[in-house]
Amino acid sequence: MQNFIAIILAAGEGTRMKSKKPKVLHKILGKAMIEHVVQSLKEAGANKIVVVTGFKEQEVRQGLGNSSDIIFAHQQKQLGTGHAVQCAMDNVAPTDTVVVLCGDTPLVTADSLKNLVEHHTSQGNGQTVISATAKNPAGYGRIVQQNGNISKIVEQKDATEEELKITEVNTGIYCYTGKSLISAISKIENNNKAGEYYLTDTVEILLRDNEKVGSVSGGDYNEFAGVNDRIQLHDASNFMRERINRNHMINGVTIIDSATTYIGRDVRIGADTVIYPNNILEGSTSIGEDCTLLQNNRIKDSIIGDKNKIESSVLLESTVGNSSSIGPFAYVRPNSQIGDEVKVGDFVEIKNTVMGDGSKASHLTYLGDADIGKDVNIGCGVITVNYDGQKKNRTKIEDRVFVGCNSNLIAPVVIEENSYVAAGTTVTKKVDTYSLAISRVNQENKKDWVKKRNSVEN
Repeated sequence: MQNFIAIILAAGEGTRMKSKKPKVLHKILGKAMIEHVVQSLKEAGANKIVVVTGFKEQEVRQGLGNSSDIIFAHQQKQLGTGHAVQCAMDNVAPTDTVVVLCGDTPLVTADSLKNLVEHHTSQGNGQTVISATAKNPAGYGRIVQQNGNISKIVEQKDATEEELKITEVNTGIYCYTGKSLISAISKIENNNKAGEYYLTDTVEILLRDNEKVGSVSGGDYNEFAGVNDRIQLHDASNFMRERINRNHMINGVTIIDSATTYIGRDVRIGADTVIYPNNILEGSTSIGEDCTLLQNNRIKDSIIGDKNKIESSVLLESTVGNSSSIGPFAYVRPNSQIGDEVKVGDFVEIKNTVMGDGSKASHLTYLGDADIGKDVNIGCGVITVNYDGQKKNRTKIEDRVFVGCNSNLIAPVVIEENSYVAAGTTVTKKVDTYSLAISRVNQENKKDWVKKRNSVEN
């Protein structure tokens, strides 16, 4: 394949979104629309991506992470799609294969883009358009055919009554040879009702120059639909959610209720995992095989091994081994590592902590900045007191330690292997191996104290 570059049009304000931020930065399944477009282009093999910005350019750049592999071109005034492409032409060489598309088409797939480029190249076209049939073509440019070939693309506002009846519509995704685009883009004029420079006019220009212009059918128009308002954003999100979920089901994942399961585009899930309703899986999360995700979990950028059970919990930027149980109502915060056959029970919060194989914290516990060995029992109400008001300190609990209920472990502190911490203890210094740590105020019972108190109040 020749050098394949892409131009993404992302300069518009998107007034119908009624938003303070650029339209292309609105998210679908946790990722900005333009990020979906960029990802599909990269998966399709684009060597270079040029993003044409305008409205709130810096926000768009930041939304793409100021990526070093993306080139930005600025459109000072939004004078139409043709003018936007003109702003990017310094990056186009005659020998390039150039795909042009909009940043608000998040549903387009890498397969469709590959197919477009391959069809364009094999047919020797100067320009190739992805077309689709729309049940309701209102608002879209119509593709006008003569003798089975494209003769022009007409925008709705400029279409005749007959042209408005056409259901084959322009998806707004084009492929050009660099030489053809360079030639055609310089000849676009703005003699239309909107006074704009239409990229669609390149069809007639190239035909007049005796170049081949063709189309390739994109099938389901939903894949190419632009997002212009919140309703369309909602519809696009549902379409992508269902597409992703179906792909996972095809690959052996059981999803109990697809309508309430939200899985990000980059999430991987192993076979025979079962997902119950109201799960949200985001970012670069990986779920292993034979897991059970019961209701109401949110898991983001985490690696979950095989045969785990997770219920009504939040896991962020952490790892879980195999055959562990998390929740209900656990909160696993970033940089935590949970081993094999570990139990993290209800209302347990873990942050920047390692839990070794076979350890358990069954309920009502905070473990922050801790290194916990194997087969450790953490009782109810245990707290690692990791912050001294200036810095965070670590707690080290070695293998086979038993920590009784309602204990405070004041970091930095080490509890050596095979030791016990009695319930209600505040640990401030090292506990030696095989030792019992106990720290309690002596109990005093004051006889008839309640009677005396009540008589004074009365």
